Amino acid sequence: MTSIDSRVTTADGIVEGARGKRTRRGTISWKGIPFAAPPVAGLRFRDPQPVNPWPGVRDCTRFAKAAIQEKQFTAVAPGKYQPVGEDCLTLNVFAPDRPSSTPRPVMFFIHGGAYILGTAATPLYEGSLLARAQDVVVVTVQYRFGPFGFLDFGAYATDDRPFDSNLGLKDHVAALSWVQRNIAAFGGDPDNVTVFGESAGGTSVVSLLSTPAANGLFTRAIAESPATELVIGKDSARIYADEFLRLLRDPQRRSTQIDTEAEPISAADAQALLARSSANEIHRAGDRLMKFAAAAGVDDAIPYGPVVDGDYLPASPLDAAAAGTTLPVPLIIGSNHDEGQLFTKFWNVLPDAEKALVRVTDEQDRREIRALYNGGQRDDVQLAADAVFWAPMVAFAEGHSRVAPTYVYRYDFHTRILAATGVGATHATELFAVFGAYRTALGAGLAVGDWRSTGRVIADVQDRWGAFATGGVPGVGWPAYESGSRKVLIIDDPDRVQTDPEGARRAAWQKVHASA
Repeated sequence: MTSIDSRVTTADGIVEGARGKRTRRGTISWKGIPFAAPPVAGLRFRDPQPVNPWPGVRDCTRFAKAAIQEKQFTAVAPGKYQPVGEDCLTLNVFAPDRPSSTPRPVMFFIHGGAYILGTAATPLYEGSLLARAQDVVVVTVQYRFGPFGFLDFGAYATDDRPFDSNLGLKDHVAALSWVQRNIAAFGGDPDNVTVFGESAGGTSVVSLLSTPAANGLFTRAIAESPATELVIGKDSARIYADEFLRLLRDPQRRSTQIDTEAEPISAADAQALLARSSANEIHRAGDRLMKFAAAAGVDDAIPYGPVVDGDYLPASPLDAAAAGTTLPVPLIIGSNHDEGQLFTKFWNVLPDAEKALVRVTDEQDRREIRALYNGGQRDDVQLAADAVFWAPMVAFAEGHSRVAPTYVYRYDFHTRILAATGVGATHATELFAVFGAYRTALGAGLAVGDWRSTGRVIADVQDRWGAFATGGVPGVGWPAYESGSRKVLIIDDPDRVQTDPEGARRAAWQKVHASA
């Protein structure tokens, strides 16, 4: 059988990929392709700039650097970690290695990590099995996050030294623009691009749906477990930028409250600090800013995320959905049944139940919601997870369903091992089905005792995601979500459709979002 060439000519130069082996046989991948110039030196805290073309053939058989973060979050194998650096604006392409008579649909994936961690090199996100199973081209992208991608220093800009905002979001747009220019050379269809992401990546998806600059760059969207309210208002962005600069200037500073009496930092001082500081110094100050955010009571409790600046991101995703101004592209959106259990077991970043209700200003609404979660510690975790993930996701779906077909799911499937560990169908477990990772070294251990059921769920999820990417409808038996009926697909073995699951909780949270 004829195979496609591993050497591809892009608009910026020639890239050489590698053919898949063993479980990835029948695929080909190109890794570490630059989609923008390295954001270093004078390009630090600036919009992504065009790639500098390269001569000859670029070896694209290995993943490039991850964005700067703690080492433990870049593990790609036991004892092996992906290198990190500011020069991280690259993407990876996975495709079937056989020719196609027509261009293939493109699925463009944005990884999660609370906008402080993550890498496309994580084995869970390897796109070969999805590409082969659904006859699509999969693209995964690296982007700036933390202080490098999601702090807004615009207040300190001058004509001589501008600073740009929403850099991580603009990195997504730049990578999608690269896809428009280049994906045909890899057999993909630039007129049929589905953007999908999980957690912070899902938040990026709903943010892109609210970003005018992204219009026309993708035709469909899938948001898996988005934290839809993980965006930063302008006032909070100014507070965080100011405190970050103070932390950068004084590594011994340990602040726990907003300092309204401090002398303002001048533009000249800010520019000097941001230019002369090393990447590691910026990263360390960013870590300390997280501790400040946890204690200071800023309206937006996380310092990193897309900034609602009134320009590039004119409104928050929830406000855009409520106003009917999201981009009118079909959407799959959903969350997982036991979303919060991952955080209680492994990474304690969810607010406790009471802090999760801070934004619920009406006392009657608070009492009503609290009464619906009275089952002890597990219900407290569910309340916090619903506040961050499920309830805002439903509110977004309600609004977006009025401008484009919207399909809502809840992922309930878990293996015996996931149940035994107490996490069940927790945050990110649907990715083992999406990417087929139950059939790789990473996830096979989780499938012990459930080999057949994991195979069925992989096929079900991949077929639905693939059908949606190909034709805009996620297979049979999944009705579009409408506020009058609220049909939701429960993904399990087997899956089923349910009307308004957890309807009382949904109605209580909906009142909160309607009055926000």
